[in-house]
Amino acid sequence: MNTIQKCLEERILIIDGAMGTMIQRYKLEEKDYRGERFKDWHCDVQGNNDLLSITQPAIIESIHKEYLEAGADIIETNTFSSTVIAQADYDMQKIAFEMNLASARVARKAADEYTAKDPSKPRFVAGAIGPLNKTLSLSPDVNNPGFRAVTFDEVADAYTEQIKGLVEGGVDLLLIETIFDTLNAKGAIYAVKKYFRETKQQELPIMISGTITDASGRTLSGQTLEAFYISLSHAKPLSIGLNCALGASEMRPHIEELSQIASCYTSAYPNAGLPNAFGEYDEQPHETAHIIEEWAREGFLNIVGGCCGTTPDHIRHIADEVKKYQPRQLPVLEEIL
Repeated sequence: MNTIQKCLEERILIIDGAMGTMIQRYKLEEKDYRGERFKDWHCDVQGNNDLLSITQPAIIESIHKEYLEAGADIIETNTFSSTVIAQADYDMQKIAFEMNLASARVARKAADEYTAKDPSKPRFVAGAIGPLNKTLSLSPDVNNPGFRAVTFDEVADAYTEQIKGLVEGGVDLLLIETIFDTLNAKGAIYAVKKYFRETKQQELPIMISGTITDASGRTLSGQTLEAFYISLSHAKPLSIGLNCALGASEMRPHIEELSQIASCYTSAYPNAGLPNAFGEYDEQPHETAHIIEEWAREGFLNIVGGCCGTTPDHIRHIADEVKKYQPRQLPVLEEIL
């Protein structure tokens, strides 16, 4: 049994909170994103947060350490958009691999430092694999429903390069997250399996996290939560869960449902409530933690943390609340059938 599975049997694990929210606190300008290396880049790069792992690694490492200090067991690499497809927005496709490698190394360094401080509480690095800014299931052209802006092979190739960078950078897990299109996620899973088969390395555990976009309980591409789970269960993930789009209050019924149908571990990292009129998140750390405490008490959780709007304070409060409860027990096969 590997170390993270042992930890998951013993307690509810904490995953970190929002990277983007923390980066915004630094109020970085265009020159900060560019750094010395990209000072003459031919287009604007402000907002390309993944680039900061190369140009401002100290900032990214500091954010990781704040989450680790707050009690996070798992930190995510700063690679949500580190694919050739997403980086095309900045004409930085050729740097995508390096972004993954650099981000993984920064997170690895921070995690190892905290594991060394307390070996009884090992810290893990999850390679963050985002959903892409193009979708395989939906047409971007309302006048041509059959049109796709990207092919499955292009998606799989982009993810394969990302996975290579993350693995070489030293991640412990691969987290396919914020899934709004299951077919994109299938491309990522295909890439994971293909990469490890071809390199003959031991496959890293896969975490999967989808996004329910509204009160209907469906993903953006139209799947119910149960259909989403069944569609991806062939990957035999370490965990499956939900993140983003909803606050903890709105996510609760979906997490309860998932905890009843999933044969693997479950995860949840909601936003800090729903955004206000200015797109900001007002839910305070103690409020988020109070809601999530009930999930832990009811036995819904194995891994929990925060998404948009959450901070180290949110993670600290969540960690303090859920440590009182036992993790969700995996169902036996007969219960699932």
